[in-house]
Amino acid sequence: MSTKYTHLPLSKDVEAFAGYYTPEKEVRLGYDGREVLYVIGKTVIESACADSDGHCVAGSWIYAIVPGYIVSWQNTRNEAGLPVSETEPISDKEAQDDIRRILETNEAASLIGFW
Repeated sequence: MSTKYTHLPLSKDVEAFAGYYTPEKEVRLGYDGREVLYVIGKTVIESACADSDGHCVAGSWIYAIVPGYIVSWQNTRNEAGLPVSETEPISDKEAQDDIRRILETNEAASLIGFW
């Protein structure tokens, strides 16, 4: 099963609830004879009240999203003209754990999400 990943402009803030995130780089990682696409960026929470006492928090973190194995690279564009790639989600737990370790070590990512 494959999914489509729309490539966002790099170094451009995307507004989100209570802050924003900024995709900073896309990487094509060689892994087990295939290429894995991952995106590194920064997420910033400017202010969010997290508990019943009204305590608010702010902070920033390095994130990584892993759309999966690359099936076809930027083979089409969406209605906004952004490139779209086809990826295959990584469902194997051992592969996810290996890639997670690579991202934690090489990219200092603390929030890592697999599609």
